[in-house]
Amino acid sequence: MLDENPVLAANIMTRDVAAVHPETPLLDAVKLMARRRISGLPVVDAGGAVVGVLTEGDLLRWREGYTEKQARWLDMLAEGQEMAPAFLEAIRDQHNRVKNAMSAGAITVTEDVSAREIAALMTKRNIKRVPVVRDRKLVGIIARSDLVRAFAQTLDAKSSTQEHTTINDSLRRARQHPAR
Repeated sequence: MLDENPVLAANIMTRDVAAVHPETPLLDAVKLMARRRISGLPVVDAGGAVVGVLTEGDLLRWREGYTEKQARWLDMLAEGQEMAPAFLEAIRDQHNRVKNAMSAGAITVTEDVSAREIAALMTKRNIKRVPVVRDRKLVGIIARSDLVRAFAQTLDAKSSTQEHTTINDSLRRARQHPAR
């Protein structure tokens, strides 16, 4: 359904992207993820080029010897609860920078890639988000939830009786007036 009238990355991407630099303290990145209620951040260099991604999964794998306890700690962080002191101390350590936990070499797309292609890429590569770039610089991000929203809006547009409503118009209106 996403390919009948191609919906492009530019139409569904989030433009207000939270991003971090490789030298950002890990604690700052974790706080940003919690504050924005997101599960991953693009990592960009000084010029704005995407050099990696920091995800919840990266945080769980980042220290050897961590157990399932970290998953509960991250859940607690996302819910705004107090964190375990050992986890906070490890994150606060000045040597723990984003570059030490991130996945380097992010898969990116340009604004003219179709939602269908992005969905296939996410499925094939088993990823949950794709940074969108223009001239190698970060301009947006598409998460799986953006694809689901586009799919729902496509279905809604098809069932709508409005004659001159396009999928892009529906997506644009939804972005301007998000339902929360």
